[in-house]
Amino acid sequence: MSTPTSRSSLPSQSTRAATTEPEEKEQQLSPGEVHERKQRILTHGTPSITSSIADAVVIKDENIYLVTSPDGGIPLSQGHGFGLYYHDCRYLRGYELCIANTSPTVLASTASKGDSAIFQLANQDIRTADGQLIPKETIGVKWARSLHGDVPALHDSFTFENFGLSDVELSITLTFGAQFEDVFAVRGLFSEKLGEVRAPEWKDDALVLAYDGADGRRRSATIELSPAPAKRERCGARFDLELPSRADVTIDVHVRLADVPEVGADGEPVAPTKPKSARLLGGVRLRGTVDKPGEVKKEDKRSGPKLHCDSLLLNEVIERSIGDLQMLVSSIDGQEFFAAGIPWFATLFGRDSIVTALQTLAYEPAIARHTARLLAHYQGDRVDEWRDEQPGKILHSLRVGEMARLGEIPHTPYYGSVDATPLFLILIGRYAAWTGDLELFESLRDNVELALHWMSTDADQNHDGYIEYASTSERGLINQGWKDSGDAIVDSDGHLADPPIALVEVQGYTYQARMLIADLYERTGEAQRAKELRDEAAKLRERFNRDFWMEKENFYALALEKGDAQLSVISSNPGHALWAGIADDDKARAVAERLMQPDMYNGWGIRTLSHEEKRYNPVGYHLGTVWPHDNSIIAVGFRRYGHDAAAHRILSGLVEAAMHFNGYRLPELFAGFARDEYDYPVRYPVACHPQAWAAGSIPYLIEAMLGLSPNAFEKRLSVVRPMLPEFVNHMEFHDLAVGAARVSLRFERTPENTTAVTVLKTDGELEVVVEPATEERGGG
Repeated sequence: MSTPTSRSSLPSQSTRAATTEPEEKEQQLSPGEVHERKQRILTHGTPSITSSIADAVVIKDENIYLVTSPDGGIPLSQGHGFGLYYHDCRYLRGYELCIANTSPTVLASTASKGDSAIFQLANQDIRTADGQLIPKETIGVKWARSLHGDVPALHDSFTFENFGLSDVELSITLTFGAQFEDVFAVRGLFSEKLGEVRAPEWKDDALVLAYDGADGRRRSATIELSPAPAKRERCGARFDLELPSRADVTIDVHVRLADVPEVGADGEPVAPTKPKSARLLGGVRLRGTVDKPGEVKKEDKRSGPKLHCDSLLLNEVIERSIGDLQMLVSSIDGQEFFAAGIPWFATLFGRDSIVTALQTLAYEPAIARHTARLLAHYQGDRVDEWRDEQPGKILHSLRVGEMARLGEIPHTPYYGSVDATPLFLILIGRYAAWTGDLELFESLRDNVELALHWMSTDADQNHDGYIEYASTSERGLINQGWKDSGDAIVDSDGHLADPPIALVEVQGYTYQARMLIADLYERTGEAQRAKELRDEAAKLRERFNRDFWMEKENFYALALEKGDAQLSVISSNPGHALWAGIADDDKARAVAERLMQPDMYNGWGIRTLSHEEKRYNPVGYHLGTVWPHDNSIIAVGFRRYGHDAAAHRILSGLVEAAMHFNGYRLPELFAGFARDEYDYPVRYPVACHPQAWAAGSIPYLIEAMLGLSPNAFEKRLSVVRPMLPEFVNHMEFHDLAVGAARVSLRFERTPENTTAVTVLKTDGELEVVVEPATEERGGG
């Protein structure tokens, strides 16, 4: 074998001044509280213990992103997640505009382009020093901003316009705050400072905020203002504006970020003040052969398939989804991937990046190829208990901030994910089905074999034939499936699962991975290896349907815990077994019917846990909330087994839920409260938005409902039981790529309420075969 590729209330003026001091003292925590925070953030997988960001306005370009309150500002108070972030560091945690010592009111805001935003503000009532009243909404403020990932930089333009009949004089104050916290610290992990925040300094008409990290890096934000301010302040500037009636004045703000080695007096880089971990990354560099940098350009993705229908609502949701996906594209050494979500998970995540790549194969298969190569480069190649690493494992996540560089967290990269490895293999298999390209499989064959070997050896800790997990890392995740919060995997009596834990969905992923990779081996002439994998998959399926099935509940167990005891709760996880194809037909029918009962389906989507279970919590991260990506996978599983009505209900519920979120953007998750309790989905306060696999959910569901089933090797596209949502009469899918061919299709509701398919155009050799609907097998 050749060597494989390796790896918001605004504070008062007095409060504002205090919060921008670099030597400010954070709230002091006891050792017990610090330990509890570490447990919540690292081992329990909680996204954040900050205040709500549900109404945040988010923009991103490459690896720089900005999360602000609806008025465009960043509160100077503590305990929030707003800010300007780059490479796992919050560079600005405060940025406020004041008009004559008052805060403006927000009239409108939009960030529809992804990397830019516009806010329309207006003044409150202002009483000037000479007693003159400037009535509210006399002064309009257009705040236009954009991010530039290649610099990286933020550019803001404030245009102040006097709509009144009298000339006015105004003082405008811009105040900034910076502590350069690692994103884990923002989420509530540590209270102590790792490095030293330097005193703000004016240099060459620019305000410089800087931080000397304990990791030997100097991070800085250089703020350039034009025109020059009337007064320089410690952490901001004041402008004295003369605004004639019906005139306007503009102030530009340019914030340049830097992350460079800190240089000492001797001219040499400063060494970290804390011990480095054994495998500290000197920089995010890939190992081995990669695609040419920049092979996939953002402008190329915009020229991909186009989807349009006669529903204004669905068109808006699709447009937002595609826009969010484009925004979340990030890169490492030219290899593009979907960052998991903003603000907490804006980095490479094995599971999330793979699932999103799978959801978007019909729209942009190149990112799937890049993602597979990138993950192969970081594939585990040793046993490292600190990182939960084993040879062949695919990473959980990669972090590049100060805490990672110092070894405070194991994410350099961290491998505590039990499902990323089989999902990696599924991605390779599904990519081949859409593209008819074996080159990816051939070039990563050794990585594929390492992954298969891990699944058959180290992954099966108790030698029962199932993939299971038990963390070995002091700061690793207790739970290592997609429900990775520490209290997510429970039994019906309420107790937390005892490791090793074999999750129901992971066995399904393993089954599908072996079947798909077997097909690729057969196509490359290795029939014996293909037979071995299919035999292993068949044995797993037989064993799975025996050991995971709960006769009393007529449902699959969430998992097998220590001693192969079933966790007998009703959860969403078994729906993934249908997606994977491991379920027997009769059991799949029972699962589909059970998941659509009111204790699971809340009217917007399927809950993660039944509201009849002891551990149910409608705002528990994985204990009763609704996750769009979870529902999309389940619905595709319903379609696989012919339960079309149930799949349709999920699509309709999610689209209607999206209508209630700002800009039709589905967040990472929302609360599990029933639809008949509230007329809108209840927000989860610190959910990521945008979030990659949430953004991919509706496009993936549309692909499934249209019944698109590619076989690029045979130059064929099957359209299996196509169906339109009940609120759509016709839909067109243009320039869908299957192998080297492209096809445009029209789907139209007939008077008999079936779906007719018309091939509008074909470019290249491709057979389109329509398989009409037959009688449904249930689950609605």
